[in-house]
Amino acid sequence: MNLHWLAWDRLPWVQATANQWRYALRNAIAMCLALTIAYVLDLDEPYWAMTSAAVISFPTVGGAISKSLGRIAGSLLGAGAALVIAGHTLNEPWLFTFFIAGWLALCTGIANHYQNNVAYAFSLAGYTAAIIVFSSVNLTDVTDLWTLAQARVCEVISGILCAGFMMMVLPSTSDGETLILSLQKMHARLLEHAALLLQPSAGDNVRSAHEAVISQILTMNLLRIQAFWSHYRFRRHNNVLNYVLHQQLRLTSVLSSLRRMLLNWPDAPPSLYDAIHALMQELASAQCDKYRLAQILRSVTPAADGDYRQRAFCQRLRYFCWMYLNVSRWIRLIARADADSRLQPPRVPSLARESDSAEAGWSALRTFSVIVAGCAFWINTQWSSGAAALTLTAIACVLYSSAPSPGGSVSLLLKTLLWLSLFSFVMKFGLMVQISQLWQFLLFLFPLLITLQLFKLQQTQRAGLWGQFIVFMGSFIAVTNPPDWDYADFLNDNIAKVCGVMLAWLAFQILRPSSDARRSRRHIRALRMAFLDQMRPRPRLSESRFESQIYHRISQLSSSRDEQARVWLLRWGVVLLNCSHIVWQLRGWQPASSSLAYMRETSLRDLQRIMSARGVQHTSLEHSLVKLDEMIRQLVADGSVDASTLAGMLWRLRCSLAQLKQAVPA
Repeated sequence: MNLHWLAWDRLPWVQATANQWRYALRNAIAMCLALTIAYVLDLDEPYWAMTSAAVISFPTVGGAISKSLGRIAGSLLGAGAALVIAGHTLNEPWLFTFFIAGWLALCTGIANHYQNNVAYAFSLAGYTAAIIVFSSVNLTDVTDLWTLAQARVCEVISGILCAGFMMMVLPSTSDGETLILSLQKMHARLLEHAALLLQPSAGDNVRSAHEAVISQILTMNLLRIQAFWSHYRFRRHNNVLNYVLHQQLRLTSVLSSLRRMLLNWPDAPPSLYDAIHALMQELASAQCDKYRLAQILRSVTPAADGDYRQRAFCQRLRYFCWMYLNVSRWIRLIARADADSRLQPPRVPSLARESDSAEAGWSALRTFSVIVAGCAFWINTQWSSGAAALTLTAIACVLYSSAPSPGGSVSLLLKTLLWLSLFSFVMKFGLMVQISQLWQFLLFLFPLLITLQLFKLQQTQRAGLWGQFIVFMGSFIAVTNPPDWDYADFLNDNIAKVCGVMLAWLAFQILRPSSDARRSRRHIRALRMAFLDQMRPRPRLSESRFESQIYHRISQLSSSRDEQARVWLLRWGVVLLNCSHIVWQLRGWQPASSSLAYMRETSLRDLQRIMSARGVQHTSLEHSLVKLDEMIRQLVADGSVDASTLAGMLWRLRCSLAQLKQAVPA
């Protein structure tokens, strides 16, 4: 038998670092304090306070504050909905069924459509209403309904306040410092990414590296939100942080367009790659000199009558260098700024946060269907533990609909609840039944919670299981006031909770979430529609907002196992983004010659004919590529500065469009 895990140096208390001990102590004390306060307030189900403290056990101040506000707002909204639904429909079971199912479906749809606090608040609003409403079916006095809703909200707020208090007593590392450090690391990684993309022969890891960079920048948007809530300084400078993230995404776009040009220019001069290497070294230097960068660029930039491809590439490379220096300057400013500093970067919109509307609607339909089916079974069988089952069904459907793998998440929850059923039986009827004072129970609970928190931090592969174990432990051991020792009710409730999760799992198997391939096709169609809007004289989306939307949609499949779906979404996103940048550049370019203006308008009209909402018109694509080649030859023969500039832009457009030859015809 292998008992190496019992060795002294493998014990969780010995392995734990100082930060892990701080996190475990903070959360364990917060949960015990919340349970104690709920008992002092004489609330009937104090374990909800302990659960609430466990749910917002975030390692950072900003994350805890952000989730606390979302949880309070969602709990109040859910309690209000529960009062309205239960107060008007309890005497009509089927009317009650359709109203609570409709409310849960609405909350599921909104929670899937949005992200961050909006999604979290509506998730809470959904299952808070379910907890209150399903618990109130046997009430006969409407005042009891108000007392029940008030108790649940008080328990939730008590847990939140205890968690917040412990965050002040045992604070974690600063969100702001983490964000600034992450921005600096991301900026350095962009330079490494540039060196990877702008080399003569790159390996197969370019696409995965590009996806990783995009995902990391969008993840920093979550750090920005946490920093926003953690300190006044970052709320005041939120516009600067938002601008920096936008610019880092733009740098990623510029790199993809530079790589596309190199791939369509196999005979690029070796001196160009030497210049790129020198530029990367200069940008990486702490004493980066803009004049030195200009000298390197000048050494490889041809005159107006030189190679239009090299001229276009060098102009885009210069744009990258200047933007990189600009972002470096803003990162230094935000790192040195205090709460009284006033920084005014160019105005940019917030990063896109909307998700797949079709998938959100499908998730709402699934929740509605399973709640109606569960309530129908409850009504017809008069199951005494139906409330516990439907509550867990509602929680699983609302929470896990937006998970990357809902079926896997519900399966993990089912596994956790099975272990909890055994653990809670031993704990309740083996230990708690012999305890008559709360402090005696806390003496056992406190070290148990510390150990579970350390397990969650140290066993990363089982972190989800331990996290769910901590959150649902209170409801399974049923720490009520006064205590209830009815063995039959305890067993029936636990079985009902497991059956409720099994019903949710069955719903996810029958009404399966869309496959990644189907989601990819929906995202690509949405990107094409947004690109067609970019082609209008007055587009609805600005250049920055369109760019943000593309990267947000690409990130939706970043964890997908369907490589083909990810590849095509990334390919379409990059192509449309490069084309949109060229479209905006062509619009802003004002030639002196009417013939050059006509060529510019012709290229824009041809681009509109290539693309439709359904896909690529390959006949129009081939015709446009031939026409672009002809116009480029004419412009090269012209020899003027404006003609060379337009030839470079049209060549960039051709490089981007050539990749669409592999696309499926519309």
